[in-house]
Amino acid sequence: MKGLSKSYDYMEIHGDFEKIVLLIHEARNRAYSKVNEELVMLYYNIGSIVSVKVSMGVWGEGAVDELANFIVSKMPGVGGFNRRGLYRMRQFYETYSDPEFVSPLVTQMESYFSNVDESAFVSALPTQIDSTSILHTKFISYILTKVSWTNHLEILSQTKSPEEKFFYLISSLKERWSMRELRRQLSSGYYERTLLSKQHSSSLLTKLPTELFRDPYIFEFLDLPTGHTETELEKALVMDLQKFVLEIGKGFAYMGSQYRLQVGNKDYYTDLLFYHRDLQCLVLFELKVQEFEPEFIGKLNFYLEALDRDIKRPHELPSIGILLCKGKDTEVVEYAMARNIYPTLVADYETKLIAKNVLSNKLHQLAEYLSKSK
Repeated sequence: MKGLSKSYDYMEIHGDFEKIVLLIHEARNRAYSKVNEELVMLYYNIGSIVSVKVSMGVWGEGAVDELANFIVSKMPGVGGFNRRGLYRMRQFYETYSDPEFVSPLVTQMESYFSNVDESAFVSALPTQIDSTSILHTKFISYILTKVSWTNHLEILSQTKSPEEKFFYLISSLKERWSMRELRRQLSSGYYERTLLSKQHSSSLLTKLPTELFRDPYIFEFLDLPTGHTETELEKALVMDLQKFVLEIGKGFAYMGSQYRLQVGNKDYYTDLLFYHRDLQCLVLFELKVQEFEPEFIGKLNFYLEALDRDIKRPHELPSIGILLCKGKDTEVVEYAMARNIYPTLVADYETKLIAKNVLSNKLHQLAEYLSKSK
């Protein structure tokens, strides 16, 4: 290689080059993060001034328009400070400035902050809000300032309750969603679907971390005919694997479709097999284009046993099975899984977006069913 000492190993110097590229990426990410922190706090502070002045009557009806024009005259070419932008900043401040915002979220926030290395953050908070509660201060400094402004705008306009806002803020951070990805999750009712999964009783959701799996799954990105077959569904998901992984959540590594398992003298083929890096286990998705039937569980358990005996490595955890059906009767599922010992989820899938009010009704119906069955 030209320019290298003959005594210097090519692989070694190539590794040095990779380290330098990594340093550049890390520095750029830190710089972007810092710029975002400053930008979000700038909008928060501007929103504070606009909110206080307008609410106290110090500024009249046209003051915000005058402010927008004034900024343009002083800083031509700087975008985002028109009338609409300034009112968005005011909305942002008024939504999150009240310490009472965190009151219904104490448990979730304390759990989140217990896993955060607070020494890694430098507070961007101005001194005028140092008197707020410690939890509220942490929320602004360690969560709000870490989410991009474009994602903030989506969350502000598409969510209602503090719980829902907090859910999407944390999900944006953990999953590193772009604005487009966040918008898709908002429109697909990701929050409601996650709650639906969490409300399943232990007999419906066996030994699974509920925060990683949900019910139903939405595959609105597939162009499938109404009477599609299991083969068509599987092929379509494989063809659009990136969007499928976005729907099921990050951390999944694709291992293949029609994965061959040999038991005795026969070959068996599973639908979609993944490995989950965080759970450290195999995750099998089995697809059914009809409503759930109890016998589906037996076949899924057979596959899970074969995976654990022949494919799973000694350090890995037991394999997980996800049975995706085109509808299910909750009571039938509960009976079918009452004595099931394998980590399993029976979930619906939809090929069209579900209206949020429909998902809310499902939440209500499931809560009623679970309360009656206790």
